[in-house]
Amino acid sequence: MIIESSPNNLDLRVGADAQSERVGGLIFDALVKKDEHYELQPWLATSWEQPDPLTWVFHLRNGVRFHDGRPVEAEDVAYTIRSLIDGSLVTAKGGGFAAVDRAETKDRLTVVVHMKRPDAGLLFNVSDGLFGVVPRGSGREFGLHPVGSGPFRFVSAVQDKEVIVERNKDYWAAAPAVPTGARRIERVRFEVVPDAITSALELKKGSADLASNVVTLDMVHTLEGAANLMVESGAGSPVVYVTFNVTDPLLKDKRVRQAIACAMDRQTIVDAIWRGQARLANTLLPVGHWAAATDAELAHYPHDVARAQQLLEEAGFPADKDGVRLRLTMKTSTDETTRLMVTVLQQQLRAAGIRLEIRSAEFGTFYADVARGAFQMYALRWIGSNEDPDIFRYAYASTSFPPKGGNRGRYRNPRVDELLTEAAASSDRAIRKAKYVEVQKILAEELPGIPLWYPNNEVIHTRRVEGVVPRGAGTFDFLREAWVR
Repeated sequence: MIIESSPNNLDLRVGADAQSERVGGLIFDALVKKDEHYELQPWLATSWEQPDPLTWVFHLRNGVRFHDGRPVEAEDVAYTIRSLIDGSLVTAKGGGFAAVDRAETKDRLTVVVHMKRPDAGLLFNVSDGLFGVVPRGSGREFGLHPVGSGPFRFVSAVQDKEVIVERNKDYWAAAPAVPTGARRIERVRFEVVPDAITSALELKKGSADLASNVVTLDMVHTLEGAANLMVESGAGSPVVYVTFNVTDPLLKDKRVRQAIACAMDRQTIVDAIWRGQARLANTLLPVGHWAAATDAELAHYPHDVARAQQLLEEAGFPADKDGVRLRLTMKTSTDETTRLMVTVLQQQLRAAGIRLEIRSAEFGTFYADVARGAFQMYALRWIGSNEDPDIFRYAYASTSFPPKGGNRGRYRNPRVDELLTEAAASSDRAIRKAKYVEVQKILAEELPGIPLWYPNNEVIHTRRVEGVVPRGAGTFDFLREAWVR
């Protein structure tokens, strides 16, 4: 199976990039699992309750074992949570547990989490992709040879080359039966192929069996005609977005950010690059999410070059003799679709007097720059983490600057912080929704980032692989249930 870049860290306590969460999600189990409607269902935790707003009690599944044979017990869960809050790890995911005071065990299969303050988002932060239970005592180097309890066990990894996993034959959760004459996928080699054209060629000649959201939509369209390949497509929840460094002198004025939004023609990009296989986004939350604001509630920035020029003029950026008002740099990874997108964006902004320089780097270098705030603008996508409104805390709270969270643009707004705290403290979904809608209204006005669109999931596979059903979040869960002939 082809992936575009190496996972940054297969320890799910640390790895927050897409590859870490997707491959790590096969190696580890979470306490709860998201269903197709983003509702949280029992997984390692068979049930849970809140005897009071500051206490969560999780009851664990009996008989689950780590890949090395050790039983998964309450102390392992408690240790995993403690390691996220006690400073023993440097991780952006620690911000999701900032409200936790301590985790302790009541008995072998019961974990009690005591909170400093109410936080309804805790349950999402212990869900699949974001959280994986590790054996007690797992240290900082654990990601080099992770041991989980998930459907696949880690075998080996070589940076920028491959990750190999094998099926966990003792996995506690049974997969559906396979047809007569078929067999489960027993071993997966994730080959790192940064170049989309090379990926397409590997698939076409059969030297790769699977690729999920790797090649451009033009290439998908071409590969659909290959006799040995199948394409599975479905609506996705990940959202592509642009983030601004709001501390940058050129971008600190929201009118500049609004002008950039007006200069964009998002639908043209969707039609040209995504071949219509994406839906425009006005918020980070997926379409149909219970906490998502409606389009009518949010400020909009339809393509309007004249309005973009006017906003720049008002912000103090008149056109020079060449018609240039502003020069900016945008950082991206070497992902082919992203590079195509920002190339089109570069031309669109030019019409408004904005000269955009593009700097692409391999993912590790790019992501390191993003995390330390070394950018003016960047393009990425939220995968999985945007399926809960806690994404707004993680991405925009003033307490979530890296390494404590994903507020990489260093956005601050006391009212947003207040609303997020109030929403997290309530167990009433109607109250939480009202708070989160107000947050989305503020973000749509101030634009610390621009949600762009929700791409469809496109999984290409050889015909010898069957039973591939893409998940909305773009996870690799289908590997557990697929089969080969």
